[in-house]
Amino acid sequence: MIVRRGESRRLGRVVGPGAALLVVLGLPALPATARSAPSLVATAVDAVGFTVSDLDQALAFYTSVLPFTKVSTAEVAGRPYELLTGLFGARSRVARLRLGSETIELTEFLSPRGRPMPPDVRANDRIFQHIAIVVSDVTRAYELLRSHRVEYGSSGPQRLPDWNPSAGGITAFYFRDPDHHFLEIISFPPGKGSPRWHPATKDLFLGIDHTAIVVDNTDVSVGFYRDTLGLKLAGESENYDVEQEHLNNVFGARVRITKLSAPKEPSIELLEYLAPRDGRPAPADLRANDIAHWQTTLVVEKLDPLIGLAREHRVALVSPGPVDAASLSLGFRSGALIRDPDGHGMRLIEK
Repeated sequence: MIVRRGESRRLGRVVGPGAALLVVLGLPALPATARSAPSLVATAVDAVGFTVSDLDQALAFYTSVLPFTKVSTAEVAGRPYELLTGLFGARSRVARLRLGSETIELTEFLSPRGRPMPPDVRANDRIFQHIAIVVSDVTRAYELLRSHRVEYGSSGPQRLPDWNPSAGGITAFYFRDPDHHFLEIISFPPGKGSPRWHPATKDLFLGIDHTAIVVDNTDVSVGFYRDTLGLKLAGESENYDVEQEHLNNVFGARVRITKLSAPKEPSIELLEYLAPRDGRPAPADLRANDIAHWQTTLVVEKLDPLIGLAREHRVALVSPGPVDAASLSLGFRSGALIRDPDGHGMRLIEK
C-alpha cells in the first residue's frame, strides 16, 4: 500500500516537518543533516512498565512489601493490541500502580506466554533496567525489605563517597521482585536530588526518581533520546570505587551516568559501563511477553514522524506503526512500541 504525503491510515502516517531539537552544551553535536530531521517530542514519562509472570503475585508484592496503590486493572486483547505489542494472539492482564506522583504498569500475558527472566542477568548486561524508589530513611527501608526476605541485588546499602561531587552522600540498595526484576531504594542528602524529595514527611517511600538502563555507547544513546525523542540532558557523573562495585554487584565497576528528562518526570538514566566491558547485549529476539521486557511509556506530541524515523533507521519498530488504541482502555488514543539502540522497549503514546 502506498501512502502519499498528507494521507493517513489507521496504523501509520507519513512524516511532516519535525519540531526543533533540544541542544545541550557538552555533548557531541550531530551532523546538521541529522539534527534537522523530524523528531518526536516527548512531553512526559507516563509510566515505567514490565512483564510479570503472575499479576496477582506481583500486586501482592508491590502493594504489601512496597506501598504502591493500585489505580486500575484491565484485560486487553484484540487486533490493535496484537499490533501494539508485536505479538500475534496477545491477551494480557494489565495493572497500573502509583507511588507518590509516579506510575508503574505491570503486564501478565495470558497468551502467548513468554520466557522467564534469565537466571544470570547482571547489572552491567544491556538487558538491565530498574526503577529507583526514593525513601526518606534508607536504614528503615532496608530493614523493612530485609524483614520480607527480598532477593538482594547489592551486598547491602551503599553510601557513595564524598569525593564524587555529583553522587557523594547518596545511599542506595538494589533488590529484586518475585520475577527477579531489579529495583532500587535511594536516599538523597540535602542539596542533591530533586527538591521534591526533601520536604518534611512521615512517609518512608516517596516516589520514583528515575528508571535506569544500561547502554553500550552513551553518545549513540543520547543521539536517540535527545535528538530523536526530544529529552533534555539533565546531568552527568562518573561513578566508581568499592561502594559502586558493591551497589551494582559488579567487580571493578566504573559507570558513566547520564540523566535525561522530559518536562514531567521520572527521568531516564543511561548507565554505560566503562569497566568491565563484558556486559552482554540484550537478546535480539526479546519480546514484550518475556519477563525481561521493560517498556518506558513516553507521551509525545504527535506520532506522525515515526514511520519516517524508521525509514532513516533512527527508530526500530516493534509495532508496524502508530496503532489506534482507543478501544483498549489503556489510557491513550494511539501508540507504538519501539526499541532503542540497545534493545530497551519504549512505548510512545498520544493522549
